[in-house]
Amino acid sequence: MPDLTIGPCRVTVEAGALATLGARVRGAAPAHRYAVVADETVGALYGEAAAVASFAAGEATLFTIPAGEAHKTRETWALLTDRLLDDGYGRDTTVVALGGGVVGDLAGFVAATFLRGVPVVQAPTTLLAMIDAAVGGKTGVDTRHGKNLVGAFHQPALVVADPRVLATLPPAQLRAGLAEAIKHGVVADERYFERVAADLPALLVPGGWEREAMTALVVRSVEIKGAIVARDEREAGLRKTLNFGHTLGHAIESLSGYALLHGEAVAIGMVLESKLAERAGVAERGTHERVLEAVRRAGLPFERPAGVAADDVLAHARGDKKARRGVTEYALPRRIGAMAGERSGWAVPVPDDLVREVLA
Repeated sequence: MPDLTIGPCRVTVEAGALATLGARVRGAAPAHRYAVVADETVGALYGEAAAVASFAAGEATLFTIPAGEAHKTRETWALLTDRLLDDGYGRDTTVVALGGGVVGDLAGFVAATFLRGVPVVQAPTTLLAMIDAAVGGKTGVDTRHGKNLVGAFHQPALVVADPRVLATLPPAQLRAGLAEAIKHGVVADERYFERVAADLPALLVPGGWEREAMTALVVRSVEIKGAIVARDEREAGLRKTLNFGHTLGHAIESLSGYALLHGEAVAIGMVLESKLAERAGVAERGTHERVLEAVRRAGLPFERPAGVAADDVLAHARGDKKARRGVTEYALPRRIGAMAGERSGWAVPVPDDLVREVLA
């Protein structure tokens, strides 16, 4: 599979690539020392045996953190940066993020801020991270006010995606990753959306990760996101379209106490926001039904959890990064494969009363 290029970043999608991670990192971001960051689950699976062992002896050290979104915080960021300083890491350091979106965001933020910035390489181990979180340069941590509210743009020097690691991914995590693939189809490519929806049953059976369709899914999602990021790295306009499903999804995810996986919350957000787009007269009729059907086929949740109140979702959404002048803006589809809001900077302000109707 040929490498993809997104601005200064090369993306490699190759089975078995993790076994040669050290050489790949050294070629893209040479350093005196390498700090490999993983959560405890991924660290046990791949940290020493697959990742650190691929570097020269004594060249790389594994740093682990507790698993889960609840640990993507400023406190964990401080713990990691202090450990690097305690161990004498300097500006000739490259950080390697080995894991899912939580580790990628957190380790990326460490790299963006450590000694005013050192290189980072993303080695995603979940489908969601491979097709979305590891690509594009967004890094950050959560606060009690919401997700990713403290962070920085910091492009990786390299992304190494090895589909073989999906063999150890729990089914729920695989389904969660497919939510982002569905999103990419809605945002930019109707044919891709239809192909993902058709392939879902085959991808979700045991061993589905081995199918050529899975590699093709990873590559096409990276192409879609990469093309958008290349045109708008700092989310001043077009990149906002990638937030489809995330305004309400982030609110629901946070209010669930992170009991929902990110992709599960995004799936609910896409269903709600596509319905909102039709109610607001923005989307073609039938758009919501097609999104809902794809989400159902993926076995993902599609309704606001009963324990999450509509008014709380609205309040949380107002505090999100996507609120402007006190009005919450949404990334809404015009139809499958095309987004609305080109004349308004790719974000559509929607009154709370209409959102409350959809949430109800």
